[in-house]
Amino acid sequence: MLFTVVITLLKILSTTVPLLLSVAFFTVAERKIMGAIQRRRGPNVIGFVGLLQAIADGLKLLVKETILPSNSNIGIFLLAPVLSFLLSVIGWAVIPFSHTVVLADVNLGILYIFAISSLNVYGLILSGWASNSKYAFLGALRSTAQMISYEISIGFIVLSIAVCVGSLNLSKIVLAQKEVWLLVPLFPLFVMFYISMLAETNRHPFDLPEAEAELVSGYNVEYSAMTFALFFLGEYSNMLLMCALSSVLFLGGWLPPIDIFS
Repeated sequence: MLFTVVITLLKILSTTVPLLLSVAFFTVAERKIMGAIQRRRGPNVIGFVGLLQAIADGLKLLVKETILPSNSNIGIFLLAPVLSFLLSVIGWAVIPFSHTVVLADVNLGILYIFAISSLNVYGLILSGWASNSKYAFLGALRSTAQMISYEISIGFIVLSIAVCVGSLNLSKIVLAQKEVWLLVPLFPLFVMFYISMLAETNRHPFDLPEAEAELVSGYNVEYSAMTFALFFLGEYSNMLLMCALSSVLFLGGWLPPIDIFS
């Protein structure tokens, strides 16, 4: 029994630790690319060409004081970022990295992803409500409305793939693409999924919930230090999760474009 628990914990760590490292360096990559687009340098001081900027940012947020608004609901205020972060991480449990490397190869993997993505809404709405700030609450409402709206389109697209393959198991969906990636016959669905994925993760041009001009960063405006960091770890983890899901559903997962060994 103890051996099984230890092995399970090691499997969880082998997924979450690389994920968190990827999130850290993806923030640096995004800032470097945005800097290049805007003809400025971006992060270039901490470490070689600025690669350690994410570690410096994480350390700064770790040692900062967490400010709790006096009129907020403290319990829910602290629960919201933790909930948002945990839900973004446990969604990776059913993502297959190969035929044998998957934490939980369940037959209802797609329904599990749907359930986790639906629960993500609660972290946002709770953070906006518990902050007791009209700006945070308006930002939470806008974020929640956008996420719920585009979950519907993602749901129909993914169910269409499940009907085509005949299974809700993500590993079986990958194996069904051995002859041809689903990107080829279902290219219009891929385009719609890509657009919905941008909206679901609040990326440009669907970053309306941020709305810095009028809402001052939206639902997380009252958060600071590690509570603020947890929201962004969850957001970037969700972005990577949606990218992994699009690879599994349309781009053959771990399969090569042409199977030369068949």
